[in-house]
Amino acid sequence: MVGLLSKTIGIWFMLFIIAIVNAAIREKVLAPTIGPGFALPVSGLLLSMLILFAAFLSMPFLGSLEGKMYILVGVVWLLFTLSFEFLFGHFVAGKPWPEIMQVFNIKKGDLFVVALLTTLISPWLSAKLRGLI
Repeated sequence: MVGLLSKTIGIWFMLFIIAIVNAAIREKVLAPTIGPGFALPVSGLLLSMLILFAAFLSMPFLGSLEGKMYILVGVVWLLFTLSFEFLFGHFVAGKPWPEIMQVFNIKKGDLFVVALLTTLISPWLSAKLRGLI
């Protein structure tokens, strides 16, 4: 179980790096090219696709597990992501809570919720697509 947790966290750090690169692309390429109003949802969809792709590539690293264990991996990824978003955002970046909560505002085009749902289901879905479960 400790080995699985270590691998799960290691893969999450890869997802974390992907999310940072995605944000940089949004700010440096997408926003100046297509405008911030379109860049935000495009970035959310791109991040969701990248998460699913990374999960698909990394599932053999976890090995063949019971289906519920892949769901648990997704829950851990989701909890780590939310913890980072809230704790780093508030205590390190100094953002007020209402500003942090704006990542859940679909009306303004933020599709972070879609990325979170993808994070949650992608280990199980990827394992299923790969025939691991």
